[in-house]
Amino acid sequence: MGDFLGSLFGSLMDMSPAELVKMLVMWTLGGLLIYLAIKRQMEPTLLLPMGFGAILVNLPFSGAITQVVDGLTEAGPLSVLFDAGIANELFPLLLFIGIGAMIDFGPLLSNPKLLLFGAAAQLGIFLTLTLACGIDALFPGTFSLQDAAAVGIIGAADGPTAIFVANYYGTKYMGAILVAAYSYMALVPIIQPACIRLVTTQKERRMRMPYAKSGVKKSVRILFPIVVTVIAGIVAPRSVGLVGFLMFGNLLRECGVLNGLSETAQNALANLITILLGLTVAVKMQADAFLTPQTLLILGLGLFAFVFDTIGGVMFAKLLNLFTKNKVNPMIGACGISAFPMSSRVVHKMGLAEDNQNFLLMHAAGVNVGGQIASVIAGGLILNLVAK
Repeated sequence: MGDFLGSLFGSLMDMSPAELVKMLVMWTLGGLLIYLAIKRQMEPTLLLPMGFGAILVNLPFSGAITQVVDGLTEAGPLSVLFDAGIANELFPLLLFIGIGAMIDFGPLLSNPKLLLFGAAAQLGIFLTLTLACGIDALFPGTFSLQDAAAVGIIGAADGPTAIFVANYYGTKYMGAILVAAYSYMALVPIIQPACIRLVTTQKERRMRMPYAKSGVKKSVRILFPIVVTVIAGIVAPRSVGLVGFLMFGNLLRECGVLNGLSETAQNALANLITILLGLTVAVKMQADAFLTPQTLLILGLGLFAFVFDTIGGVMFAKLLNLFTKNKVNPMIGACGISAFPMSSRVVHKMGLAEDNQNFLLMHAAGVNVGGQIASVIAGGLILNLVAK
C-alpha cells in the first residue's frame, strides 16, 4: 500500500501546477457530463461514456491512451479504438445504419413538402461557418477554413455527422466540437422553446393542423431510401457514405424480410457503437488540446448554430404561410434539425401547452425525419465545398 501511495504521489509531483490544474478541470468536466447524463437524463447514452472517458484520458500517465514510457511506445486501448473506428469514420457510419433502422419516414412520405423545412433548418450551419471565418479574419490563426467547416457542422444537431466531418478535416478541435454538439442536443428541450417563443406569436403557436392519415405504399417505402441515396450521390458525392449508410438501415427496416437484422441494427449494433463512440471520442478531450480559448469560442458558436437552425426553420414556415392556402403551425419548422425525436416531442408539448387540442406530433415528426436527411446531406455539401 505504501509503495502504491508513493508511486501515486510521485506521479503527481512530476506534474507542473498548470498541468495539475488542467487535470482537475477535466475531471470536473467529466463529472459534470456524468451528472447531466444520470441526474438530468440528458443524452445519457453518450454523455455518460464521454464524461467517464474524459476522466480516463486525463489521469496521470493514463494507460488508456498511447504514450511513450522509457523510450518505448505503449499502445492505449482508447487510442487503438480511435484509430480503428473514428480515424477512418467507421463508427459514425455504422451508427447511421442503426439510426436509419429506427426512423419511420412514413409521415414525411405522406407529406413530402415537409422535407423543405429540414433544408431551411440547416441555416445555422452556414451562418456559423461564416462567423467562424469572420473571427479568424479578425484574429488570424484562430480557425482554418477546415476548422470553421467542422465547427459549423455542429448546427446539424447530429453527433455522428459532426464526428465524421471533424475527423475528415482532421481538426484539432474535435473534442470541443463533440462536447458542444452532444451537449446542445441534450439541451434541445431548453434551447428550442425559448427560440420559438422569440419569433412566434401566441396566435401562431395555437394554429391547428388537421392530420389526415394516408397510407404509404410498401413499394414507395422501399424505393425511397434507394432513390435518396442516388440523388444525394449525384448532388453531393461525398455525402454518399453518410446518406448511404443511413438509408441502408432504413431499407433493412422497410424491406419486410430482414426483421432480425433491422432489430439488431436498432438495438445491439446501435448500443454497442454508441458505447464505443462515447468512450473513444474522449481521446480528443485531453487537457492540453481541450482547454484552450478556442474551446469557449466553439461552445459559443455551437449555441449560435443551434439557435439559428431553430429560427431558420420557424421563419421558413412563416414565409411559406404567406403563399399557401393550407397554413402550417410555424413551430413545426423548428423540428428541421436532426435531433430526432426530441425536437418533435418538444414542439408537440408546446402545442398542447398553448391549446390542449392542438396535436402536432405527426407533422413535427415528419419535419424531424426530413431534418435527419437534410443534415446528412448538408454535411456532404460541406465536404464538397471545403477542400480537405
